[in-house]
Amino acid sequence: MSLVEILAIAVGLSMDAFAVSLGAGAADRAIGARATFRLSFHFGLFQCLMPIAGWLLGETIVSLVAAFDHWIALGLLALVGARMIRAGFAKNGEPWRGDPSRGLTLVVLAVATSIDALAVGLSLAMLGTAVWVPAVVIGLITGSLSVAGVRLGSRLGRAFGKRMEIAGGVVLIAIGLRILVEHLGG
Repeated sequence: MSLVEILAIAVGLSMDAFAVSLGAGAADRAIGARATFRLSFHFGLFQCLMPIAGWLLGETIVSLVAAFDHWIALGLLALVGARMIRAGFAKNGEPWRGDPSRGLTLVVLAVATSIDALAVGLSLAMLGTAVWVPAVVIGLITGSLSVAGVRLGSRLGRAFGKRMEIAGGVVLIAIGLRILVEHLGG
């Protein structure tokens, strides 16, 4: 597998994490350098580990999970997205004060945005391709694009206010629906 192919796969896989990072930054939920680091580090880490897991597990586990992984991704992203939308519409106070760069929310988002990477790892195993270099490249690209997403989202959030929080929630749900449609249609 050439470096260009690995980069193309990495950018494609990182788009969901970029969009989630954009939404977190726009909603002003990932505040500061530490939050940006936590979010981008975990997104990159999970995107790196999932292809390795898929490669190691082979067809046994992946074939079992493939039947419903898209539903898991939709559910996780819709849950976080709905909470963001609800917070965006709140007039007095905020019903959700969650920081997507901490705790269970961070794990949920990292898993939801990296499930497709599991299938990539399986594909690499079937092609007889080593997984280590692609996994590291995928993780680094995802981490880098996540940092860019948080920073860009933060600027958009300052410019457009609570509307960006609603938009961020809608984007999360849309990503989940796109994953579902791709898996059901393809």
